[in-house]
Amino acid sequence: MASTSSSHNDNIHAPMEQKHVTPVTIATDLVLVSVFFYFMFGWVKTHVASSDPKFVIFFGASTALCVTGVFWMAIQMFRVVYAGEKRLKAERAAK
Repeated sequence: MASTSSSHNDNIHAPMEQKHVTPVTIATDLVLVSVFFYFMFGWVKTHVASSDPKFVIFFGASTALCVTGVFWMAIQMFRVVYAGEKRLKAERAAK
């Protein structure tokens, strides 16, 4: 009967990863996402089909929040791809 080991030594040959989440990246993300939300909310609220300010704010903010979430994910994917490309370039330069 074969069993798989899930000990901490399973990934022994993987390179040590750098810490990619720092206070600077968190602050940068917070600023970028806040500015993006502000602009998206300003643009989206003009397209809400209501004259009631409560509905305009609610649906404008709801829509802007969803789009801002996609923007945040795009930032994270960009950061991962950029770090991978940078690492690959360094490995190629070292050869």
